[in-house]
Amino acid sequence: MPLDPRLNPYRRDIAARHLQGRVEAAQFVDGTVLEVIEPIADLRREPAHEAALDTQALKGERVTVYEMSDEGWAWGQLESDGYVGYLSANALGPAGPLPTHRVCVPRTFGFPGPDIKLPPMIALPMGAKIEIVRETERFALDAFNWHYPLAHVAPLSRRVPDFVAVAENFLGVPYLWGGKSSLGIDCSGLVQIALQTGGLPCPRDTYMQESALGQPKSLGELRRGDLIFWKGHVGIASDATTLLHANAYHMMVVKEPVTEAVTRIKRAGSDVTSVKRL
Repeated sequence: MPLDPRLNPYRRDIAARHLQGRVEAAQFVDGTVLEVIEPIADLRREPAHEAALDTQALKGERVTVYEMSDEGWAWGQLESDGYVGYLSANALGPAGPLPTHRVCVPRTFGFPGPDIKLPPMIALPMGAKIEIVRETERFALDAFNWHYPLAHVAPLSRRVPDFVAVAENFLGVPYLWGGKSSLGIDCSGLVQIALQTGGLPCPRDTYMQESALGQPKSLGELRRGDLIFWKGHVGIASDATTLLHANAYHMMVVKEPVTEAVTRIKRAGSDVTSVKRL
C-alpha cells in the first residue's frame, strides 16, 4: 500500500529523509523544526490562499518544515497529529522553549499587565499552547509578560475526565471545513480539539479517528462519550439519545436526537459505519 501523503511528507520533487527507500523523490532532506507563532495557522493542500483548507495549526504547535518557498509557503508536517501540508511562512518562527500549558476555554486573551481593562496583545483559541513562567493569584504569565486569566489555561499534563463537556463549549460555533477553533470547526476537528484539550491524543480526519480510536459498540449500547461514525462524518454522544456534532446541514455545532441524525444522514446516502467507545 502506498504511504498516505497526508501523513507522510513526500512529493515527487522532495521528501523527508526518513522516507528514503520507501518513496520515490528527486531529493531527500532533513527538516527544520519551527513553531506556530500566530493564534491560528491554516494548513492548505496546495501553496495558495485559495487552496483547500485541510486543517489548522494552533499557536505553540511544532512543525517540521522540509521546504520554504520564495513565495512565502512552508511545506511541512505538524507534530501533534502528523498532518502534512502548506502553511504561510509568516505564521512560523524559531522553536522556543517547550510549552507548559494549553488554553482550556473557547478563547482567551493575553493582556500586557495584570489588568483586564488593558487592550489585549493576543487572542488565543482553545488548544493553543504557551509556556507559562509564573503564576499570580489571578494570572498566568508567559515569557513576554503577557497575562492570561489563570482559569483559562491548564498544564499540558492535566487530564479532563469528561471530554464531552469540552466539546459542548463549541455549541453554536459555525461549521468550517478544516476548522479547529471557536471561529469555525468541522466534525473531526471538534472531536480532535476536545480530546487533545482533555490531554488525549487524537488523529485529525474522520477515517483516521475511526481506525485509531476506541472499541466497537452498537447504537443500542450508546452512552456519553461514544463516537458515531459515518463515511466522512463523526459525532459525539452526549447521552444515550443525543448527538453532538459539527455538521453542514445545520452549518454549526448542534445537539440533536441521535435517531433524527441517523435518519437524515441515511436519506442522504450514508449509514452508520461504526460506534466506538474510548
